Amino acid sequence: MEVRRLGDSGLKVSETGLGCNNFGMRIGQDAAQIVVDAAIEAGITLFDTADMYGQGQSETMLGKALGARRQSVVVATKFGQPMGDAAHRQGASRRWIMQAVDESLARLGTDYIDLYQIHFPDPATPIDETLRALEDVVKAGKVRYIGNSNFTGWMIADADWTARDQRLTRFVSAQNGYSLLDRKAEQEVLPACTRFGLGFLPYFPLASGLLTGKYKRGEPPAQDTRMAAWGERAARALNDQNFDKVEALSAYAEARGRTLLDLAFAWLLGHPQVSSVIAGATRAEQIGGNVKASTWRLTSQEMTEIDALAA
Repeated sequence: MEVRRLGDSGLKVSETGLGCNNFGMRIGQDAAQIVVDAAIEAGITLFDTADMYGQGQSETMLGKALGARRQSVVVATKFGQPMGDAAHRQGASRRWIMQAVDESLARLGTDYIDLYQIHFPDPATPIDETLRALEDVVKAGKVRYIGNSNFTGWMIADADWTARDQRLTRFVSAQNGYSLLDRKAEQEVLPACTRFGLGFLPYFPLASGLLTGKYKRGEPPAQDTRMAAWGERAARALNDQNFDKVEALSAYAEARGRTLLDLAFAWLLGHPQVSSVIAGATRAEQIGGNVKASTWRLTSQEMTEIDALAA
């Protein structure tokens, strides 16, 4: 497994990361242990979770699964989404950050978080308040690096300017949805990452399974799949335009002895801003496929051809 720098920071992460959003929601502790063991065996060092995944269950299960191996990996978690019904247990205020970080540390069973990310922008809190609170948890040794998730390009620019102007800890990463079927990040976020030196961490790299080939045109999604639970949202994704792209991309990959999944990972890693591709897994076998996919290196010509097929 190759590693890359997270933006212009000194932190290095594996090119394939494990998204732990399934822990506590789709799989239990025993299955999570198997997945984490397989990930570490395959060379994955980046484990990404969030406090709101399973309302704390994901962090707890990840911490238990890592055990004594915690210091050999990079643990990334997020804060900001509602943690219960209380109005103050969400967002990016100083009050909540100082409490949320301690709760995450306790659930993870660790005394530091490698990458602490604001899960969504908080329009009710000034960015300088958020950055000052994050500066304090970094100085306290509870957090090593900070990042953002689901920010727009101008939000990344605003946060970077504020941090530099007030001499605060800067974001080193941005995590947004990005795949061959969802390319909105190219409009603002990827250019902002380049300009301000942030490492990009794409989530939903397989478009919620569309880029694995598991869904077929004209066929309803299987009952145990994410799309089956999404209702109208799934219906919007499983459209003819997306299936046209999936079929063209599948043919392109097969002509080169590769799978559609291989192509999805390789294309993402072909972007210099991308530090690691975060993908969830519920079975050990999925880990092997994801890691294998990350070894394919596309040429600039191939990137151009794939871009055209997915346009």
